[in-house]
Amino acid sequence: MPEMQHLDPLPEMDELQFQQWMTLLETRTGTVLPPERKSFLVTNLGLRMREIGCRSYQEYFELLSGVQGVKEWNTLVDRITVHETRFFRHPLSLEIIKDYVAEKQVNASGHLTVQTWSVACSTGEEAYTLAMVIDQAFKKRGAQGYFGVTATDISPASLQTGRKGIYSDRRVKDIDPLLHRQYFNSVEGDKYHVSDYLRKRVCFARMNVLDIVNEPVGEMDIIYCQNLLIYFDRSSRLGIVKDMVRHLLPGGLLILGSGELLKMDHPELEKINHPRVLAYRRVEKLNKDYE
Repeated sequence: MPEMQHLDPLPEMDELQFQQWMTLLETRTGTVLPPERKSFLVTNLGLRMREIGCRSYQEYFELLSGVQGVKEWNTLVDRITVHETRFFRHPLSLEIIKDYVAEKQVNASGHLTVQTWSVACSTGEEAYTLAMVIDQAFKKRGAQGYFGVTATDISPASLQTGRKGIYSDRRVKDIDPLLHRQYFNSVEGDKYHVSDYLRKRVCFARMNVLDIVNEPVGEMDIIYCQNLLIYFDRSSRLGIVKDMVRHLLPGGLLILGSGELLKMDHPELEKINHPRVLAYRRVEKLNKDYE
């Protein structure tokens, strides 16, 4: 029986160090890490420190704070950001999108266009789900035109997974068999590759949601942002939504995670009446005085 490798115990993190790391995370990503998540932070920092040979939290902190720490910061962000996602995660929200596409007016040339933004797309399951739903809605309507999905996330590794579009059998097993056959191709190792047809309609790009105003995001018909805002304080949530709405076309659809932002009063949004989906429509008449 092989001898188990001995790992030195993780160093203790005192309160001052924890506050220092929380400030760094909030400043760079906006993520608010509550005290009860200290063990999560310690574990992930410790594992990465072992991999690169850092002996203390302070040494690692100084590495990340220096000009040479950009690449390492990207690696750490991928470790500590939450990647809980799956295909067709929230069917009720997707039904609202189907209805939106079914009712959207065509342009002057008789074509239908739908631009969608998947915010915090993680490893791509959400973005491809949106593409499948919209494509099916186009086909059901018999519409001629174009749709595209812009998928953004802060994690380079997650984006790379999304671009490849290869998922294990476990990840795709709950997809409707008809959609599975239409949009996925079997590859070796019990994995499935998203079809070229669908992947060409999804564009992945790195983005920090705290810096939306400086990003080249176009005008969107649908903005889909679920399970992201819960990691920010209320002030940051309101600021993020405000910046997203600037990229939402009049009549466009904004879908948030249920309970992520209660009692929001935005002069350019009207809430869609649904008991289990937090969705808004941007009013046709824009209020440019809202700053």
